[in-house]
Amino acid sequence: MKITKLLATSAIVAASLAFTLPAYAEAESDDPIIMVQNNWTSQLVLSFVVGKTLEGMGYTVEYAPSDSQLQFKAIADGDMHFQVEAWEGSMKTAFEKAVAEDGMVDAGSHTALTREEWWIPDYVLEKCPEAQNWEGLNACAEIFATAETKPKGRFVGPPADWGKNYAARIDALEMNFKAINVGQAATLWAELQSAYDRKEPIVLFNWTPNFIESKFKGRFVDFPKPEKGCMEDKAWGPNPNATGDCGAPHSGWLKKAAWSGLAEKYPKAWAVMQKIDFDNAQIAAAALMVDVDGLSPEDAADKWIADNAAVVEGWKK
Repeated sequence: MKITKLLATSAIVAASLAFTLPAYAEAESDDPIIMVQNNWTSQLVLSFVVGKTLEGMGYTVEYAPSDSQLQFKAIADGDMHFQVEAWEGSMKTAFEKAVAEDGMVDAGSHTALTREEWWIPDYVLEKCPEAQNWEGLNACAEIFATAETKPKGRFVGPPADWGKNYAARIDALEMNFKAINVGQAATLWAELQSAYDRKEPIVLFNWTPNFIESKFKGRFVDFPKPEKGCMEDKAWGPNPNATGDCGAPHSGWLKKAAWSGLAEKYPKAWAVMQKIDFDNAQIAAAALMVDVDGLSPEDAADKWIADNAAVVEGWKK
C-alpha cells in the first residue's frame, strides 16, 4: 500500500512538473535573444512584454539600447535580434534600406496605425482658431515665440536621434518657426504639462498611439499630405523651389524588425514573434502605466502581461 501510494504520489509530482515546465524545454538554444530598446516609453514596455514572454518559454533574453536609425543595420548583422516597434513616420527610409540591401527581415505590421506630427493643445485655438492647419499656425507664429526663438515661434521637437528633421520642413515651407529639439521624450511631456497648466501656447512633436491622448485634449496640425513627389520633385507642393514641403503620414504603419537567423536558430520563438500584434489602445495603455501611473517599464510590462493574459497565450498557440 505504501509503495502504491508512493508511486501514485510520484506520478502526480511528475505530471505537475510536466505541466509547469514544458515551456522551459522549448528553447532550442541557450544563446540569448537580444531585444532592441529605444528611448520612448511604449517601445521600452513592449520590448519587455515580448522578452518576458520568451523567457516564460525558456529562452534567455538580453536587452540592448540602440539609436533609432542605426538599429536596423545592427539587426541585419545579427548584433541584435528583434525590434517590436518600428514607426513609418521616422524610420521608413532606414527600415526599408535594411530590408532591401542588408537582409533584415520585415517581421510584419501591427494592427495599430500611427501618426507623428506637430501637435497643439485645444486651448491654442482660442488664440489662433486656424492653428489646426499649418498655414493658420504659421500666421500665429508670434504667440509661440520664446526668448530663445524671438521673433520666430518655437516648435518643441523630438530627440535628434529619432531622425525627424523638422528644421528642414520649416525651411521648405518657409515657416516663421525655429525647431528646438529636446534630449529625451520625458522633456516633451514636461514642456507640455508646464504650458498646459498655464494655458500657454505651445506646439510640439507628438505621436499616436501614446498616453497623451488620454491625458491632454489637443490635435495634430495638418500639413500637405505626403506623396512620393514631396521628397523628389521641387515642383510638387506649396514651395516650387524645395522638396520636403509636406507632412507625415496620417495612418502610418508600425512594424516589427528581425534578424534573418531567428527562424533557423529559434524557430518556436520566431513563430511567437510573427504572431505578436498590438493595437492602438494596447500601446497607449503600455505608455500610460509608466508616464501617468509611474511604474517602471519592466513593472509595466508585468502588469500589461497580467492584464492581457489571453492575448499573450494566443501568441504561443
